[in-house]
Amino acid sequence: MISVRGYEAERVAILGLGRSGLSAARALRAGGAELLVWDDNAAARDTAAAEGFAVADLTRPEAWQGIAALIVSPGIAHLYPAPHRVVRLAWEAGVPVDNDIGLFFRSLATGEWDHHDSPPRVIAVTGSNGKSTTAALIHHILRDAGRAVQLAGNIGRGVLDIDPPGDGGIVVLELSSYQTELARALTPDIAVFTNFSPDHLDRHGGLGGYFAAKRRLFAEGGPERAIIGVDEVEGQYLANQMAEGGGDGRLIRVSADRKLAGPGWMVFARKGFLAEWRKGRQVAAIDLRAVAGLPGAHNHQNACAAYAAARTLGLAPKLIEQAFHSFEGLPHRSQLVAEAGGVRFVNDSKATNADSAARALAAFPRIRWICGGLEKEGGLGPVTAQLGHVAKAYVIGREAAAFALHLADIPHEVCETMERAVARAAEEATDGDTVLLAPATASFDQYDNFEKRGEDFIAQVKKALARAGGRG
Repeated sequence: MISVRGYEAERVAILGLGRSGLSAARALRAGGAELLVWDDNAAARDTAAAEGFAVADLTRPEAWQGIAALIVSPGIAHLYPAPHRVVRLAWEAGVPVDNDIGLFFRSLATGEWDHHDSPPRVIAVTGSNGKSTTAALIHHILRDAGRAVQLAGNIGRGVLDIDPPGDGGIVVLELSSYQTELARALTPDIAVFTNFSPDHLDRHGGLGGYFAAKRRLFAEGGPERAIIGVDEVEGQYLANQMAEGGGDGRLIRVSADRKLAGPGWMVFARKGFLAEWRKGRQVAAIDLRAVAGLPGAHNHQNACAAYAAARTLGLAPKLIEQAFHSFEGLPHRSQLVAEAGGVRFVNDSKATNADSAARALAAFPRIRWICGGLEKEGGLGPVTAQLGHVAKAYVIGREAAAFALHLADIPHEVCETMERAVARAAEEATDGDTVLLAPATASFDQYDNFEKRGEDFIAQVKKALARAGGRG
Protein backbone atom coordinates (compact mmCIF):
# COMPACT_ATOMS: atom_id res chain seq x y z
CA MET A 1 0.00 0.00 0.00
CA ILE A 2 1.08 3.59 -0.69
CA SER A 3 0.44 5.49 2.55
CA VAL A 4 -0.91 8.93 1.75
CA ARG A 5 1.22 11.72 3.18
CA GLY A 6 0.30 15.29 3.99
CA TYR A 7 -2.93 14.71 5.92
CA GLU A 8 -1.62 13.44 9.25
CA ALA A 9 -4.17 14.13 12.03
CA GLU A 10 -6.43 15.98 9.57
CA ARG A 11 -10.01 15.18 8.63
CA VAL A 12 -10.46 13.98 5.05
CA ALA A 13 -13.79 13.16 3.39
CA ILE A 14 -14.29 10.39 0.83
CA LEU A 15 -17.15 10.44 -1.70
CA GLY A 16 -17.76 7.10 -3.39
CA LEU A 17 -16.90 3.79 -1.73
CA GLY A 18 -16.17 1.50 -4.63
CA ARG A 19 -12.72 0.06 -5.33
CA SER A 20 -10.87 3.38 -5.62
CA GLY A 21 -12.75 5.06 -2.75
CA LEU A 22 -12.08 2.29 -0.24
CA SER A 23 -8.48 2.03 -1.41
CA ALA A 24 -8.00 5.77 -0.86
CA ALA A 25 -9.61 5.53 2.56
CA ARG A 26 -7.26 2.74 3.64
CA ALA A 27 -4.19 4.57 2.32
CA LEU A 28 -5.20 7.82 4.04
CA ARG A 29 -5.82 5.99 7.30
CA ALA A 30 -2.37 4.38 7.00
CA GLY A 31 -0.95 7.88 6.66
CA GLY A 32 -2.60 9.09 9.83
CA ALA A 33 -5.67 10.90 8.48
CA GLU A 34 -9.08 10.89 10.14
CA LEU A 35 -11.69 9.69 7.64
CA LEU A 36 -15.33 10.60 7.06
CA VAL A 37 -16.84 8.56 4.23
CA TRP A 38 -20.05 8.66 2.20
CA ASP A 39 -21.70 6.88 -0.69
CA ASP A 40 -25.23 7.34 -1.99
CA ASN A 41 -25.59 3.56 -1.90
CA ALA A 42 -26.46 2.16 1.54
CA ALA A 43 -24.76 -1.19 0.87
CA ALA A 44 -21.48 0.58 0.07
CA ARG A 45 -21.75 2.57 3.30
CA ASP A 46 -22.28 -0.64 5.24
CA THR A 47 -19.18 -2.18 3.68
CA ALA A 48 -17.09 0.84 4.69
CA ALA A 49 -18.52 0.83 8.21
CA ALA A 50 -17.58 -2.85 8.55
CA GLU A 51 -13.95 -1.81 7.91
CA GLY A 52 -14.14 0.68 10.74
CA PHE A 53 -14.58 3.87 8.72
CA ALA A 54 -16.81 6.61 10.11
CA VAL A 55 -19.80 7.13 7.83
CA ALA A 56 -21.01 10.73 7.76
CA ASP A 57 -23.79 12.22 5.62
CA LEU A 58 -21.73 14.61 3.52
CA THR A 59 -24.86 15.93 1.82
CA ARG A 60 -25.53 18.01 4.96
CA PRO A 61 -23.77 21.42 5.06
CA GLU A 62 -22.98 21.07 8.77
CA ALA A 63 -20.82 18.00 8.04
CA TRP A 64 -18.07 20.14 6.49
CA GLN A 65 -16.68 21.68 9.63
CA GLY A 66 -12.91 21.11 9.83
CA ILE A 67 -12.54 18.96 6.69
CA ALA A 68 -9.17 19.42 4.93
CA ALA A 69 -9.92 17.70 1.59
CA LEU A 70 -12.56 15.78 -0.35
CA ILE A 71 -11.45 12.71 -2.33
CA VAL A 72 -13.90 11.82 -5.12
CA SER A 73 -14.16 8.46 -6.86
CA PRO A 74 -13.73 8.69 -10.67
CA GLY A 75 -17.25 7.54 -11.54
CA ILE A 76 -18.84 10.52 -9.77
CA ALA A 77 -19.43 13.67 -11.80
CA HIS A 78 -17.80 16.76 -10.32
CA LEU A 79 -18.56 19.25 -13.10
CA TYR A 80 -20.53 17.91 -16.10
CA PRO A 81 -23.30 17.08 -16.71
CA ALA A 82 -23.83 18.46 -13.17
CA PRO A 83 -21.67 18.43 -10.04
CA HIS A 84 -22.65 15.99 -7.32
CA ARG A 85 -24.24 17.77 -4.33
CA VAL A 86 -21.33 16.77 -2.09
CA VAL A 87 -18.85 18.33 -4.51
CA ARG A 88 -20.84 21.56 -4.51
CA LEU A 89 -20.78 21.64 -0.72
CA ALA A 90 -17.00 21.15 -0.75
CA TRP A 91 -16.64 24.11 -3.08
CA GLU A 92 -18.85 26.27 -0.88
CA ALA A 93 -16.82 25.28 2.19
CA GLY A 94 -13.53 26.05 0.40
CA VAL A 95 -12.40 22.41 0.67
CA PRO A 96 -9.94 21.21 -2.01
CA VAL A 97 -11.27 18.36 -4.19
CA ASP A 98 -8.92 15.63 -5.39
CA ASN A 99 -8.94 11.93 -6.34
CA ASP A 100 -6.83 8.85 -5.67
CA ILE A 101 -4.54 9.60 -8.63
CA GLY A 102 -3.63 12.97 -7.13
CA LEU A 103 -3.00 11.30 -3.76
CA PHE A 104 -0.76 8.72 -5.44
CA PHE A 105 1.50 11.25 -7.15
CA ARG A 106 1.82 13.44 -4.05
CA SER A 107 2.69 10.43 -1.85
CA LEU A 108 4.79 8.11 -4.02
CA ALA A 109 8.28 9.54 -3.54
CA THR A 110 9.84 9.16 -0.08
CA GLY A 111 13.17 9.98 1.53
CA GLU A 112 14.30 6.43 0.83
CA TRP A 113 14.55 7.30 -2.85
CA ASP A 114 17.66 9.38 -2.09
CA HIS A 115 19.48 6.12 -1.39
CA HIS A 116 18.41 4.31 -4.56
CA ASP A 117 20.89 3.79 -7.38
CA SER A 118 17.96 4.10 -9.82
CA PRO A 119 14.95 6.07 -8.58
CA PRO A 120 11.57 4.46 -9.37
CA ARG A 121 9.83 5.59 -12.55
CA VAL A 122 6.15 6.03 -13.42
CA ILE A 123 4.76 5.47 -16.92
CA ALA A 124 1.21 6.79 -17.37
CA VAL A 125 -0.90 5.83 -20.39
CA THR A 126 -4.04 7.63 -21.54
CA GLY A 127 -6.03 8.00 -24.78
CA SER A 128 -9.42 7.08 -26.16
CA ASN A 129 -8.69 3.54 -27.35
CA GLY A 130 -5.95 1.02 -26.73
CA LYS A 131 -4.72 2.38 -23.42
CA SER A 132 -5.43 -0.86 -21.53
CA THR A 133 -3.61 -2.98 -24.10
CA THR A 134 -0.74 -0.49 -24.30
CA ALA A 135 -0.31 -0.36 -20.52
CA ALA A 136 -0.52 -4.15 -20.21
CA LEU A 137 1.96 -4.59 -23.07
CA ILE A 138 4.47 -2.19 -21.49
CA HIS A 139 4.12 -4.11 -18.23
CA HIS A 140 4.62 -7.42 -20.06
CA ILE A 141 7.72 -6.21 -21.92
CA LEU A 142 9.36 -4.89 -18.76
CA ARG A 143 8.53 -8.00 -16.73
CA ASP A 144 9.83 -10.19 -19.55
CA ALA A 145 13.08 -8.21 -19.43
CA GLY A 146 13.43 -8.87 -15.69
CA ARG A 147 12.46 -5.40 -14.48
CA ALA A 148 10.58 -4.90 -11.19
CA VAL A 149 7.27 -3.54 -12.53
CA GLN A 150 3.70 -3.11 -11.30
CA LEU A 151 0.51 -2.43 -13.28
CA ALA A 152 -2.22 -0.27 -11.75
CA GLY A 153 -4.84 2.43 -12.26
CA ASN A 154 -7.75 1.76 -14.55
CA ILE A 155 -6.35 -1.76 -15.03
CA GLY A 156 -4.87 -4.17 -12.53
CA ARG A 157 -4.67 -2.89 -8.96
CA GLY A 158 -5.79 0.45 -7.55
CA VAL A 159 -2.98 3.00 -7.62
CA LEU A 160 -2.78 3.18 -3.82
CA ASP A 161 -2.92 -0.61 -3.41
CA ILE A 162 0.46 -1.28 -5.02
CA ASP A 163 3.65 -1.93 -3.10
CA PRO A 164 5.99 1.06 -2.73
CA PRO A 165 8.43 0.63 -5.64
CA GLY A 166 12.01 -0.14 -4.71
CA ASP A 167 15.35 0.64 -6.33
CA GLY A 168 14.80 0.70 -10.11
CA GLY A 169 11.11 -0.15 -9.75
CA ILE A 170 8.63 0.88 -12.43
CA VAL A 171 4.92 1.59 -12.08
CA VAL A 172 2.76 1.46 -15.23
CA LEU A 173 -0.57 3.27 -14.90
CA GLU A 174 -3.56 3.24 -17.22
CA LEU A 175 -5.45 6.49 -16.65
CA SER A 176 -8.90 7.33 -17.96
CA SER A 177 -10.15 10.86 -18.57
CA TYR A 178 -12.25 10.49 -15.41
CA GLN A 179 -9.01 10.05 -13.46
CA THR A 180 -6.86 12.71 -15.15
CA GLU A 181 -9.47 15.48 -15.15
CA LEU A 182 -9.54 15.96 -11.37
CA ALA A 183 -6.14 14.86 -10.02
CA ARG A 184 -4.35 17.79 -8.40
CA ALA A 185 -0.95 16.15 -8.98
CA LEU A 186 0.00 14.48 -12.29
CA THR A 187 3.74 13.96 -12.53
CA PRO A 188 4.65 10.80 -14.47
CA ASP A 189 8.19 10.35 -15.74
CA ILE A 190 6.87 9.06 -19.08
CA ALA A 191 3.40 9.95 -20.42
CA VAL A 192 1.75 8.13 -23.33
CA PHE A 193 -1.16 9.37 -25.46
CA THR A 194 -2.46 6.58 -27.71
CA ASN A 195 -5.12 8.27 -29.85
CA PHE A 196 -8.24 10.40 -29.66
CA SER A 197 -11.88 9.95 -30.66
CA PRO A 198 -15.22 11.18 -29.25
CA ASP A 199 -16.26 9.46 -26.02
CA HIS A 200 -17.75 10.37 -22.62
CA LEU A 201 -18.93 13.68 -24.07
CA ASP A 202 -21.70 14.19 -21.52
CA ARG A 203 -19.25 13.76 -18.64
CA HIS A 204 -16.79 16.31 -20.07
CA GLY A 205 -19.18 18.89 -21.48
CA GLY A 206 -18.25 18.10 -25.09
CA LEU A 207 -15.26 17.13 -27.20
CA GLY A 208 -13.08 20.03 -26.04
CA GLY A 209 -13.58 19.14 -22.40
CA TYR A 210 -12.77 15.51 -23.10
CA PHE A 211 -9.49 16.44 -24.82
CA ALA A 212 -8.65 18.89 -22.03
CA ALA A 213 -8.98 16.06 -19.50
CA LYS A 214 -6.50 13.94 -21.50
CA ARG A 215 -4.12 16.85 -22.06
CA ARG A 216 -3.76 17.46 -18.31
CA LEU A 217 -1.50 14.40 -18.03
CA PHE A 218 1.06 16.25 -20.16
CA ALA A 219 0.41 19.87 -19.21
CA GLU A 220 0.22 19.65 -15.40
CA GLY A 221 3.48 17.93 -14.54
CA GLY A 222 5.68 18.07 -17.62
CA PRO A 223 6.86 14.47 -18.08
CA GLU A 224 10.50 13.83 -18.93
CA ARG A 225 9.39 11.95 -22.04
CA ALA A 226 6.13 12.28 -23.98
CA ILE A 227 5.02 9.50 -26.38
CA ILE A 228 2.17 10.80 -28.51
CA GLY A 229 0.05 9.19 -31.21
CA VAL A 230 -0.27 11.69 -34.05
CA ASP A 231 -2.85 10.00 -36.26
CA GLU A 232 -5.50 12.53 -35.19
CA VAL A 233 -5.34 16.30 -35.13
CA GLU A 234 -5.52 16.37 -31.33
CA GLY A 235 -2.37 14.26 -31.07
CA GLN A 236 -0.61 16.46 -33.62
CA TYR A 237 -1.53 19.53 -31.57
CA LEU A 238 -0.37 17.95 -28.34
CA ALA A 239 2.93 16.82 -29.87
CA ASN A 240 3.55 20.33 -31.13
CA GLN A 241 2.82 21.76 -27.69
CA MET A 242 5.29 19.39 -25.99
CA ALA A 243 8.31 19.88 -28.29
CA GLU A 244 10.75 22.79 -28.37
CA GLY A 245 11.69 21.93 -31.95
CA GLY A 246 11.70 19.19 -34.56
CA GLY A 247 14.68 17.42 -33.02
CA ASP A 248 13.52 17.52 -29.39
CA GLY A 249 14.38 14.05 -28.08
CA ARG A 250 11.93 14.37 -25.18
CA LEU A 251 9.07 13.70 -27.64
CA ILE A 252 8.44 10.45 -29.50
CA ARG A 253 5.79 10.64 -32.20
CA VAL A 254 3.84 7.46 -32.97
CA SER A 255 1.70 6.51 -35.98
CA ALA A 256 -0.06 3.41 -37.23
CA ASP A 257 -1.11 4.72 -40.64
CA ARG A 258 1.87 6.49 -42.23
CA LYS A 259 5.62 6.92 -42.31
CA LEU A 260 6.69 9.84 -40.14
CA ALA A 261 9.44 12.20 -41.22
CA GLY A 262 11.71 14.77 -39.63
CA PRO A 263 14.81 14.95 -37.43
CA GLY A 264 13.14 13.77 -34.21
CA TRP A 265 12.41 10.41 -32.58
CA MET A 266 9.61 8.45 -34.28
CA VAL A 267 8.05 5.00 -34.09
CA PHE A 268 5.51 4.03 -36.74
CA ALA A 269 3.91 0.98 -38.32
CA ARG A 270 3.12 0.50 -42.02
CA LYS A 271 1.83 -2.67 -43.67
CA GLY A 272 2.56 -4.67 -40.53
CA PHE A 273 6.12 -3.48 -39.96
CA LEU A 274 7.19 -1.35 -37.00
CA ALA A 275 10.06 1.06 -37.61
CA GLU A 276 12.03 3.26 -35.24
CA TRP A 277 13.71 6.36 -36.65
CA ARG A 278 16.02 8.77 -34.84
CA LYS A 279 17.79 11.81 -36.23
CA GLY A 280 16.72 11.04 -39.77
CA ARG A 281 17.75 7.38 -39.94
CA GLN A 282 16.15 4.03 -39.19
CA VAL A 283 17.62 2.27 -36.15
CA ALA A 284 15.30 -0.75 -35.76
CA ALA A 285 12.42 -2.66 -37.39
CA ILE A 286 10.03 -5.41 -36.27
CA ASP A 287 7.64 -7.54 -38.32
CA LEU A 288 4.34 -7.40 -36.42
CA ARG A 289 2.34 -9.55 -38.81
CA ALA A 290 3.11 -12.78 -37.00
CA VAL A 291 2.46 -11.41 -33.50
CA ALA A 292 -0.71 -13.31 -32.62
CA GLY A 293 -1.58 -11.21 -29.56
CA LEU A 294 -1.56 -7.92 -31.49
CA PRO A 295 -3.76 -8.31 -34.60
CA GLY A 296 -4.68 -5.35 -36.80
CA ALA A 297 -3.52 -1.77 -37.28
CA HIS A 298 -5.05 -0.60 -34.00
CA ASN A 299 -2.92 -3.08 -32.09
CA HIS A 300 0.09 -2.11 -34.14
CA GLN A 301 -0.42 1.42 -32.84
CA ASN A 302 -0.45 0.01 -29.30
CA ALA A 303 2.74 -1.91 -30.11
CA CYS A 304 4.45 1.27 -31.34
CA ALA A 305 3.56 3.18 -28.17
CA ALA A 306 4.68 0.32 -25.89
CA TYR A 307 7.89 -0.12 -27.90
CA ALA A 308 8.65 3.59 -27.52
CA ALA A 309 8.11 3.45 -23.76
CA ALA A 310 10.40 0.44 -23.42
CA ARG A 311 13.09 2.10 -25.54
CA THR A 312 13.08 5.18 -23.28
CA LEU A 313 14.00 2.82 -20.44
CA GLY A 314 16.95 1.44 -22.40
CA LEU A 315 15.58 -1.92 -23.60
CA ALA A 316 17.04 -3.32 -26.82
CA PRO A 317 14.73 -3.80 -29.83
CA LYS A 318 15.37 -7.55 -29.87
CA LEU A 319 14.20 -7.90 -26.27
CA ILE A 320 11.05 -5.94 -27.05
CA GLU A 321 10.33 -8.03 -30.15
CA GLN A 322 10.74 -11.21 -28.12
CA ALA A 323 8.22 -9.95 -25.56
CA PHE A 324 5.72 -9.04 -28.30
CA HIS A 325 5.52 -12.69 -29.33
CA SER A 326 4.74 -13.92 -25.82
CA PHE A 327 2.01 -11.31 -25.22
CA GLU A 328 -1.39 -13.00 -25.18
CA GLY A 329 -3.52 -9.86 -25.28
CA LEU A 330 -6.24 -8.81 -22.86
CA PRO A 331 -9.71 -10.28 -22.36
CA HIS A 332 -12.44 -8.55 -24.37
CA ARG A 333 -9.92 -6.71 -26.59
CA SER A 334 -9.38 -8.50 -29.92
CA GLN A 335 -9.38 -11.71 -27.89
CA LEU A 336 -9.26 -14.89 -29.96
CA VAL A 337 -11.86 -17.10 -28.27
CA ALA A 338 -11.86 -20.08 -30.63
CA GLU A 339 -10.94 -21.19 -34.13
CA ALA A 340 -12.77 -24.07 -35.77
CA GLY A 341 -13.46 -25.09 -39.34
CA GLY A 342 -11.44 -22.14 -40.62
CA VAL A 343 -13.63 -19.65 -38.69
CA ARG A 344 -12.21 -17.41 -35.98
CA PHE A 345 -14.32 -16.16 -33.09
CA VAL A 346 -13.00 -12.86 -31.69
CA ASN A 347 -14.24 -11.03 -28.59
CA ASP A 348 -13.77 -7.24 -28.72
CA SER A 349 -16.52 -6.32 -26.26
CA LYS A 350 -14.37 -3.38 -25.14
CA ALA A 351 -15.15 -1.74 -28.51
CA THR A 352 -17.76 0.42 -26.80
CA ASN A 353 -17.68 3.31 -29.28
CA ALA A 354 -17.74 3.66 -33.04
CA ASP A 355 -14.06 4.48 -33.40
CA SER A 356 -12.85 1.42 -31.50
CA ALA A 357 -15.30 -0.78 -33.41
CA ALA A 358 -13.99 0.61 -36.70
CA ARG A 359 -10.45 -0.31 -35.66
CA ALA A 360 -11.57 -3.86 -34.85
CA LEU A 361 -13.40 -4.20 -38.18
CA ALA A 362 -10.31 -3.06 -40.06
CA ALA A 363 -8.28 -5.93 -38.59
CA PHE A 364 -10.06 -8.79 -40.39
CA PRO A 365 -10.90 -9.25 -44.10
CA ARG A 366 -14.32 -10.96 -43.92
CA ILE A 367 -16.46 -10.50 -40.82
CA ARG A 368 -19.67 -11.77 -39.32
CA TRP A 369 -20.22 -8.71 -37.13
CA ILE A 370 -22.11 -8.87 -33.83
CA CYS A 371 -23.01 -5.31 -32.91
CA GLY A 372 -25.52 -3.16 -31.07
CA GLY A 373 -26.38 -2.08 -27.56
CA LEU A 374 -26.79 1.31 -25.89
CA GLU A 375 -25.75 3.88 -28.49
CA LYS A 376 -23.42 6.71 -27.54
CA GLU A 377 -23.51 10.30 -28.67
CA GLY A 378 -21.81 10.79 -32.03
CA GLY A 379 -23.37 7.91 -33.98
CA LEU A 380 -21.54 5.32 -36.05
CA GLY A 381 -19.69 7.58 -38.48
CA PRO A 382 -16.18 6.06 -38.11
CA VAL A 383 -17.55 2.56 -38.76
CA THR A 384 -18.78 3.42 -42.25
CA ALA A 385 -15.37 3.22 -43.90
CA GLN A 386 -14.88 -0.35 -42.66
CA LEU A 387 -18.27 -1.82 -43.57
CA GLY A 388 -16.76 -3.33 -46.72
CA HIS A 389 -15.19 -5.96 -44.43
CA VAL A 390 -18.62 -7.04 -43.16
CA ALA A 391 -20.28 -10.02 -44.82
CA LYS A 392 -23.27 -9.71 -42.50
CA ALA A 393 -24.19 -7.99 -39.24
CA TYR A 394 -26.09 -9.62 -36.38
CA VAL A 395 -27.67 -6.93 -34.20
CA ILE A 396 -28.19 -7.32 -30.46
CA GLY A 397 -29.68 -5.06 -27.79
CA ARG A 398 -33.04 -3.78 -26.67
CA GLU A 399 -33.05 -1.26 -29.53
CA ALA A 400 -31.66 -3.67 -32.12
CA ALA A 401 -34.16 -2.68 -34.80
CA ALA A 402 -33.27 0.99 -34.45
CA PHE A 403 -29.55 0.24 -34.52
CA ALA A 404 -30.02 -1.83 -37.69
CA LEU A 405 -31.20 1.29 -39.52
CA HIS A 406 -27.58 2.56 -39.43
CA LEU A 407 -26.42 -0.42 -41.48
CA ALA A 408 -27.98 0.74 -44.75
CA ASP A 409 -27.34 -1.85 -47.47
CA ILE A 410 -25.16 -4.15 -45.35
CA PRO A 411 -26.84 -7.56 -44.99
CA HIS A 412 -28.05 -7.81 -41.43
CA GLU A 413 -30.31 -9.70 -39.07
CA VAL A 414 -32.02 -8.35 -35.95
CA CYS A 415 -31.22 -10.94 -33.28
CA GLU A 416 -31.68 -8.96 -30.03
CA THR A 417 -29.92 -11.58 -27.85
CA MET A 418 -26.29 -12.66 -27.82
CA GLU A 419 -27.37 -16.30 -27.89
CA ARG A 420 -29.24 -15.92 -31.17
CA ALA A 421 -26.59 -13.65 -32.72
CA VAL A 422 -23.74 -16.07 -32.07
CA ALA A 423 -25.80 -19.08 -33.12
CA ARG A 424 -26.80 -17.47 -36.43
CA ALA A 425 -23.27 -16.17 -37.16
CA ALA A 426 -21.77 -19.58 -36.41
CA GLU A 427 -24.31 -21.31 -38.67
CA GLU A 428 -23.61 -19.00 -41.62
CA ALA A 429 -19.84 -18.51 -41.26
CA THR A 430 -17.58 -20.22 -43.78
CA ASP A 431 -13.85 -20.89 -44.04
CA GLY A 432 -11.94 -17.60 -43.74
CA ASP A 433 -14.67 -15.73 -41.86
CA THR A 434 -14.22 -14.04 -38.48
CA VAL A 435 -17.20 -13.89 -36.11
CA LEU A 436 -16.43 -10.62 -34.35
CA LEU A 437 -18.11 -9.07 -31.33
CA ALA A 438 -17.32 -5.35 -31.64
CA PRO A 439 -20.56 -3.70 -30.49
CA ALA A 440 -19.73 0.02 -31.08
CA THR A 441 -21.99 0.73 -28.09
CA ALA A 442 -22.18 0.64 -24.32
CA SER A 443 -23.39 -2.58 -22.71
CA PHE A 444 -25.77 -1.22 -20.10
CA ASP A 445 -29.02 -1.97 -21.91
CA GLN A 446 -28.47 -5.72 -21.35
CA TYR A 447 -25.34 -6.18 -19.22
CA ASP A 448 -23.72 -4.68 -16.12
CA ASN A 449 -20.54 -3.91 -18.06
CA PHE A 450 -18.58 -4.78 -21.20
CA GLU A 451 -16.86 -7.65 -19.37
CA LYS A 452 -20.19 -9.40 -18.74
CA ARG A 453 -21.10 -8.90 -22.40
CA GLY A 454 -17.81 -10.44 -23.51
CA GLU A 455 -18.21 -13.35 -21.11
CA ASP A 456 -21.66 -14.04 -22.57
CA PHE A 457 -20.18 -14.02 -26.07
CA ILE A 458 -17.53 -16.55 -25.02
CA ALA A 459 -20.16 -18.78 -23.39
CA GLN A 460 -22.39 -18.66 -26.48
CA VAL A 461 -19.44 -19.43 -28.78
CA LYS A 462 -18.66 -22.53 -26.72
CA LYS A 463 -22.31 -23.55 -26.84
CA ALA A 464 -22.56 -23.01 -30.61
CA LEU A 465 -19.39 -25.00 -31.33
CA ALA A 466 -20.49 -27.83 -29.05
CA ARG A 467 -23.81 -27.93 -30.86
CA ALA A 468 -22.05 -28.07 -34.20
CA GLY A 469 -19.70 -30.81 -33.01
CA GLY A 470 -16.75 -28.42 -32.94
CA ARG A 471 -17.28 -27.62 -36.65
CA GLY A 472 -14.97 -30.53 -37.43
